[in-house]
Amino acid sequence: MPILGSIIKQVISVRSKIPTRRTAYKQQIRQLRKLLLKAQFTEFGKKYLFNELVLLEDPIKLFQKTVPQHDYQSIFNQWWHRSLKGEKNICWPGMIKYFALSSGTSESASKHIPVTKTMISAIQKGTLRQIISTKNFNFTKEQYETEILFVGGSTNLNYNGTYFSGDLSGITTGTQPRWFQNFSLPGPDIRSQSVWEDKLQDIVNNAKSWDVGFICGVPAWIQILFERIIKHYNVNTIHDIWPKLAVFVHGGVAIHPYKNTINSLCSKPLIFLDTYMASEGFIAYQDRPNPQQAMKLLTDNKMFFEFIPFTDENFDADGNIKPNTKALNLTEVELDKDYALLITNCAGAWRYLIGDTIKFTDLKRCEIIITGRTKHFLSLCGEHLSVDNMNQAIKYTAEELGISINEYCVAGIPYEGLFAHHWFVGVDKQVDENLLIEKIDSHLKLLNDDYITERRHALKKLFITVLPNQAFIDFLASKNRLGGQSKFPRVLKKKQLEDWQHFLMSYNKTI
Repeated sequence: MPILGSIIKQVISVRSKIPTRRTAYKQQIRQLRKLLLKAQFTEFGKKYLFNELVLLEDPIKLFQKTVPQHDYQSIFNQWWHRSLKGEKNICWPGMIKYFALSSGTSESASKHIPVTKTMISAIQKGTLRQIISTKNFNFTKEQYETEILFVGGSTNLNYNGTYFSGDLSGITTGTQPRWFQNFSLPGPDIRSQSVWEDKLQDIVNNAKSWDVGFICGVPAWIQILFERIIKHYNVNTIHDIWPKLAVFVHGGVAIHPYKNTINSLCSKPLIFLDTYMASEGFIAYQDRPNPQQAMKLLTDNKMFFEFIPFTDENFDADGNIKPNTKALNLTEVELDKDYALLITNCAGAWRYLIGDTIKFTDLKRCEIIITGRTKHFLSLCGEHLSVDNMNQAIKYTAEELGISINEYCVAGIPYEGLFAHHWFVGVDKQVDENLLIEKIDSHLKLLNDDYITERRHALKKLFITVLPNQAFIDFLASKNRLGGQSKFPRVLKKKQLEDWQHFLMSYNKTI
């Protein structure tokens, strides 16, 4: 008799009926005022006169006029480097004791993102909200009695005498509700493993003794874990080991390229739930079934959002923001348009360009999908090709050809005085390369009007290199970037492209 499961489900049902008293815009005003009030006596707050902004009933317009927009390099060079040295009250009250290390998919060097106790509390609140929202998916009482496996980064943090640094998941360990931790895996010993291969093997070795119903992680690593468990125990599917596994909570990259392969490793389909968790905080989560897996923005959780139209007028060809761009608030955005996301959070990020592009799918519900990265798009000659376009083209191509394409990347290159795209596609079976690139090209033409125009003119050629999926993993390993939060970049430019080409030169000699 699942007594505990019944209690949990009843609590979730009751909590989910608590009404929201403020509109999303009013929630955002309130969050901004609270952030300004908290930080008004910091060095940043004194420079930008937060003490005057907090007196306004709606400070958004003046806040946008007064405080400049920042990317990582600008806010780090001007402000965060001082917090890193142990100085107090720079962008947030007190001394920053934790920094999340993040390279995302855009930089080779690690970024140091400030993490505060207030931010950890906000992440805990967001996690609880997501748990509560599961009532919309009609899980059984028995489902709530299964265990939850988090396949994330190491909880073993680095300490240099001034601050701790490491994966965000390591910093936030233990922030879930106490009752929730009783169902959480893989346990402190495995979580603390800093060698990713050792951690995966430990999970594999213990898998049969666990009753996993929910699994959370980046799609590529979950797929690899499933494959290793199936091989280790010599079974047909992951459900032979975890018969109650029903839910995959994922984030970091689009699920489309991985979905068919993951489902092929199961004997029954999983429920896929999207989550938008970044090193800068808990931004959004999927709170109801919907075809696009759109996520609800957390508009009342110690974060303020702004949106910059992702256009040539606002961003250059390398994805850098241009001076004097106008940011919009929640009342000004439109459906189905790409926006670069600016955040202001409770750890000292002020009007910070997080690097992601999003699109609103439902304005009333404040639901979004992630469409790509500001620096991960291709527009050599005006083709304006987003990662979302690429994901969709790969998905349709794989379905038509009856293959799985889990990893891919694209580079823009000069060609005969004009331009070309070079695709690198991960496929683990024989495939006709000419047919593969022809299918990708045809789908992109249907998905993107600018692309089809430029294919008639300046974008003269498409090249393709088919590789085993392992090549992409091996590249990450060569960069010491194996781990729960590491993702392969979909668009390669400059240094990343040079590194990839250099890697392939030696890799091709071994296969």
